[in-house]
Amino acid sequence: MARMAARRTLFAGPVLLAVTFGVFAVAALSPFDPVKAYAGTAGLTASQAGLDQLRVNLGADQPLLTRWWEWLTSALTGDLGTSAVMRQPVSDVIAERLGWSALLALCAFAVAVLLGTGLGVLAARRQGGRLDRAVSGLAYTLEAAPAFWLGLLAIWFFSVRLGVLPSGGLTDAGSDVVTAGQVARHLVLPALVLGISQLPWFFLYVRQGVADALQEDPVRGARARGLGERRVLLGHGLRSGMLPMLTLIGSRVPELITGALLVETVFSWPGIAAATVQAATSVDFPLLAALTVLATAAVLAGNLLSDLLYGPADPRVGFDG
Repeated sequence: MARMAARRTLFAGPVLLAVTFGVFAVAALSPFDPVKAYAGTAGLTASQAGLDQLRVNLGADQPLLTRWWEWLTSALTGDLGTSAVMRQPVSDVIAERLGWSALLALCAFAVAVLLGTGLGVLAARRQGGRLDRAVSGLAYTLEAAPAFWLGLLAIWFFSVRLGVLPSGGLTDAGSDVVTAGQVARHLVLPALVLGISQLPWFFLYVRQGVADALQEDPVRGARARGLGERRVLLGHGLRSGMLPMLTLIGSRVPELITGALLVETVFSWPGIAAATVQAATSVDFPLLAALTVLATAAVLAGNLLSDLLYGPADPRVGFDG
């Protein structure tokens, strides 16, 4: 397992290099002008000489390879550059927003895994029953529902219709202090929406995996020895049925990141979504590259985590051979 983790870590380096270069290459081909985005409304009346000087100051006049190499060498020393659109160091932009995005993603992931696993086990226990048909139908429906649509629906029902939960933001309107209670109340809707948008895949994987495990000879043997149905289901069926779901963890990380961007935008959650959108539309090279590297690293870490979890869950799998 240690060798596999080391190989994956070494492999991540070239991948991240390629991703950063790809970001600068795509941004260079973008029709958006970073100078005009930086100047804002003042750029409409600025002279061409003033815009050209601003282009030099921002380094936007340099060739693609030069811009990429300068950013890369600085990033390796811990200097991620300065965000032109945010008017502050990139490291500060990420530090201010990453924690809130991580909190939202972790809570949503917990909702998806725990709720999906519980419903999947119950549905697999009696395949074809009312619960199985109802939850399976709902899961297939949720697969086709965009996260932003679920968010708008949740705001309409829980905030507008019932008035029991806030519709967005991090704290109550007019509050200057961030308290744990306010954050928890404002986190409920975005975390539930993001978690439910990821739930169908976990439910379907667990349902099918547990159903197949309950038909295997070891489980039938356990029942023949007189073991209780609960012990058979949790001790034998669930453990074998969870193996396919472990491989799903890594593959769902990109979808979780994409869904988080949409959900954060809908609920005005102060994560990295707004920074990502602004960096993309304003062709903010330093911020865009840093956020893309961060997302790529999260995907690679998710795939590595799923592999590391698979080993202890299934002793037949060997990583160091």
